[in-house]
Formats: sequence, C-alpha cells, structure tokens
Amino acid sequence: MGKDVIVACDFESAGQTFAFLDKFTGRKPFVKIGMELYYAEGPGIVREMKRRGHKIFLDLKLHDIPNTVKQTMRVLSGLDVDITNLHAGGASTMMKAAIEGLTRPDGTRPLLIAVTQLTSTDQETMEKDLLIHEPMDKVVMHYAENAKRCGLDGVVCSPLEAGKVHEACGQSFLTVTPGVRFENKDTGDQKRVMTPAQAKLIGSDYIVVGRPITAADDPVAAYERCINEFVD
Repeated sequence: MGKDVIVACDFESAGQTFAFLDKFTGRKPFVKIGMELYYAEGPGIVREMKRRGHKIFLDLKLHDIPNTVKQTMRVLSGLDVDITNLHAGGASTMMKAAIEGLTRPDGTRPLLIAVTQLTSTDQETMEKDLLIHEPMDKVVMHYAENAKRCGLDGVVCSPLEAGKVHEACGQSFLTVTPGVRFENKDTGDQKRVMTPAQAKLIGSDYIVVGRPITAADDPVAAYERCINEFVD
C-alpha cells in the first residue's frame, strides 16, 4: 500500500453514508468506519462497502483483556477489512493476542495498527487526567516501539509525530494520522493538527480526513484536493 487519503465516514446510518459515497462516481475513496457507524449498522455496513469496492479502515480501537481482544479480532478477520486497530495502552500481551486472533488459518490478516495517544489529547490533559508526566513525544515513541516489538504494522499518531515514528521504528512501519485540516480551517476537537501537504512532507503514510471532506460544500472536490496535496 502506498500513501492514501482515508475518508472518515462518521455518519449515523448506512443511508447517510451511501448518500455521501454515491457522490464519488470516479475514484472510490479509502474509507474509515468508526464506532458510531459500526455500532449503528453492524458488520453489514462493512460487507456492503467492500462489495462496492472500497478499501476499509475499521476503527474500533479495541482495548480489553487479551483473550477478549483475541476473540474479537478473530471475528473481525472475517470481514476482510484492510486495516483495523487497538489501543497501544492495552500493553504487549494484549497486542500479541490481537495479532494471533486476527491472523487467518492461511496466514493472512488485515494490517493492525495501534493508537498511541488520541489527537484530542495534549500534554496538559495527559498529565492531569492520565497521570502520565513524560513528554508527549516520548510517550508516543515508547508506545510505537512497543507496538513494533509486538509485530504490529504501524500506529495511529498525530502528523506532528509521524516523522519521529519513522525515525524510531523504520520507514516500513506505518503512520496513520488523523488531525489533518486544510489551511485556515477550524480544528474542531483536534489539538495536534497539520495540513495534507505538511503531513506529506513530514512522512505520514495515510491521512484520515473527516469533516473537511464530509461537511464540505463539494465533498468530491475537497477529497480531490486532499489527494492532490498528499498523494500526487
């Protein structure tokens, strides 16, 4: 897989989702299915998107005891998604169990990536709410290195940290980066953000873009702008 833009389909229903995706009569976007849509529609939404030819990042951020995560990943492996994820905060035993559960009998599996720190978390929040007093960069790098040791394929991180993750874990270790906005746009609840062009320069492999595309007056044009700035 090369660089790509993943469109966050954070909608409430299949109807809203496909009304949005039907606007794309040319290139079919790589899409992210998050908790809101998956919990509303279940695995059927994943199967229908695959039937329509979309690559899928299933963003459920699993974080539980190792056996529960293992068994859940075993179920998700049957959905034929391209990428799925978990929280690196679940620690090594959980991440290794996830790999075991996600791997199919023929040895294949979707890419598995770990969430380091959410892009809505800043240093103050991390220290005050999580009692983590190390610098954000150090925490993210530690989580990324731990994920790599456990056999994962990459991490979800801020684009601000993507280059440093590659330095620490190698160029083949994927960085999937939300928190991407066009210049001069409201950052919403994201606190660690960057433009598509900046994310490309710093080394992000995939950018996840939601409202700047889904809420745009012309979503297809906004998507193509992202592609032009980040991929082409």
